[in-house]
Amino acid sequence: MPGPVFIDGDGVELRTIEREDLDFCRQTLNDPAVRSGLAATDPLTSSDEEEWYERHVVEGDDVHLLVCDDGEPVGTVGLNGVNETFGNAELGYWIAPDYHRNGYATAAARALVDYAFTERRLHKVYANAFAFNEGSQRVLQKVGFEREGVHREQAFIDGEYVDVYRYGLLAPDHTAP
Repeated sequence: MPGPVFIDGDGVELRTIEREDLDFCRQTLNDPAVRSGLAATDPLTSSDEEEWYERHVVEGDDVHLLVCDDGEPVGTVGLNGVNETFGNAELGYWIAPDYHRNGYATAAARALVDYAFTERRLHKVYANAFAFNEGSQRVLQKVGFEREGVHREQAFIDGEYVDVYRYGLLAPDHTAP
């Protein structure tokens, strides 16, 4: 069972990630439809997920939350590399394939970005999206991110080099949900 609701978004709950959620995460991250969008090349085991949980959720300074619909996990969203000195963090998210195209990623990203600006007082949230991942690009644009640049052929995915688009959103440009 997912942890308590930390942020109640529009159509999603962002809940704490608990050990019991790691099997859902491992199974979903090993799905080819998810891992290609994250550039995950190695299979994840239960011990890999446990190690990630300890390092990033229990001990880390990042924010990782389970995206849920009425208590049912559908994905995750997080703020990675939170830099209090610079006032920025990287937004990351994934949604299980069975739940794609239902607005979960947009709702989760919008809720977490609002949290980043209003409660954490960050100045900028940025994100990266592969050129082929039009769905992720649409999510970022709907939330208000602007494409700031292109890292040409920065990633090697499925046998070819692909561009990585960099998106950013500044606190003054953010409109609360």
